[in-house]
Amino acid sequence: MVLNETGIKKPNSSLKELGFNKTAALWNVDRDQLIDWSVEKGYAVLNDTGALCLDTGEFTGRSPKDRFIVKDEITENVVDWNNINQPFSAEAFDKLEQKVIDYLDNHKEIYVRDVYACADPHYRLGVRAITETPWASLFVDNMFIRPQKGELEVFKKDWLILCAPSFMADPDVDGTRQHNFSLINFTKKTILIGGSSYTGEIKKGVFSVLNFVLPHTRDVLSMHCSANIGEDGQTALFFGLSGTGKTTLSADPHRKLIGDDEHGWSCEGVFNFEGGCYAKTIDLSAEKEPDIYNAIKRGAIVENTRFFDGTNKIDFTDTTVTQNTRVSYPLYHIKNIAVPSVGGAPKNIFFLCYDAFGVIPPISKLTKSQAEYLFISGYTSKVAGTEAGVTEPQATFSACFGAAFIPLHPAKYAEMLGQKMVDCGAKVWLINTGLSGGPYGVGSRMSLKYTRALVAAALSGKLNDVEYETLPIFNLEIPKTCDGVPSEVLNPRNTWGNPADYDKTSKDLAKRFINNFKKYAEGTNAEILSAAPQAD
Repeated sequence: MVLNETGIKKPNSSLKELGFNKTAALWNVDRDQLIDWSVEKGYAVLNDTGALCLDTGEFTGRSPKDRFIVKDEITENVVDWNNINQPFSAEAFDKLEQKVIDYLDNHKEIYVRDVYACADPHYRLGVRAITETPWASLFVDNMFIRPQKGELEVFKKDWLILCAPSFMADPDVDGTRQHNFSLINFTKKTILIGGSSYTGEIKKGVFSVLNFVLPHTRDVLSMHCSANIGEDGQTALFFGLSGTGKTTLSADPHRKLIGDDEHGWSCEGVFNFEGGCYAKTIDLSAEKEPDIYNAIKRGAIVENTRFFDGTNKIDFTDTTVTQNTRVSYPLYHIKNIAVPSVGGAPKNIFFLCYDAFGVIPPISKLTKSQAEYLFISGYTSKVAGTEAGVTEPQATFSACFGAAFIPLHPAKYAEMLGQKMVDCGAKVWLINTGLSGGPYGVGSRMSLKYTRALVAAALSGKLNDVEYETLPIFNLEIPKTCDGVPSEVLNPRNTWGNPADYDKTSKDLAKRFINNFKKYAEGTNAEILSAAPQAD
């Protein structure tokens, strides 16, 4: 028996078909009830603003080495098989799935949630999540698109998530790497998660599905980016890895937020995949990130943080558990959002990087082939102190700014981006939010004031009519002037004390790009390859 949206019990044949016979399925339970149960059952406590605070246990982040895709007729010749997209047999999946179902069926109760992915109804997927805990069901409700009144009565399931964090696999028997796992089966349209309570596995499991289904079957570019829309109705996209300023720059008081992380770009425009945000909270403050800070209230779930002694006030500087502290909350916890979460085709696209080598200009305009090349590269850098063992700047590359979630060859996504640039007349800009005037230890951080001015100038079209010059080695087109930004800052070579040192460092970084790209050369067209920087 289950509870429907009105709380009336009714038989649930769909769960019986999966093999559930004994457990009580609690179906689309009210959010407040899920919060109360999470506290009563000892999973979480409330902070001083009413948010749920809990620990995710052994795993405080995703485990990419334990993510697998079932290799079958649908995926065998389409997925880009590598150390990220690891194959798993259909037979082993079926056996492990049944074990998880049997495990959940022996619980007194389970939690079933029906939600949607994709804000554009033309591409919407119905996602049914069966979870072991009430707070995981709340996370699903936070992160995905909540059905409106009456929609649950006609809800159609397209994909199923089975999430059993307390179930431990036996690698020798089940074919996993270790006791935790995240498996995607495109034939059965099922995501199987076990051995880990980290909720990001749910979110990114659905993202991985969309990254396969939409580009491969629907001609929609799936993107790991934030998006906002201006008062003039113009949409902008912001791509960038952690620490590049993606959240900061997309949170503009003069522009409405479409979404902060995952989007699709169809022939009609841009749409959010999600109905919520999953934001990092390390060093969070009301001054730095007021939208996120103020979103932490009843209904939000805060993971792996600690309180100030003797209080229930969160100390966001405390990294005792992990530096990857997180909060999930529904989009409506933020005031300045687009409703619905859609926008027209973007006219401006920003690739954000934190360049610790001081080589990349504060802004540069990209050609189609450069945009495709740099999209596949997905560059930023780490600096000393950001991670254990990092003692000097390190170049970091993540294909399409989300290598861990893209089942297809990166060139597939890049070519779609290039074609949509042409079709929609979109401009792509490379922004360096990192260092200027020298590498780490010598240069200084690019002024956020200048970066905001450059982004604003690009969005307003003011950079369309200024004079440009070409920066050697990376062959980037950089404006000579921009309102609100000193002209000497715009060409990074001019900011170095010794231009010859700049040239050497630029060539060294170019070689890193070229070496990284070697693994993508096969399957990438000649036009994209021609956009590589010139290290010699």
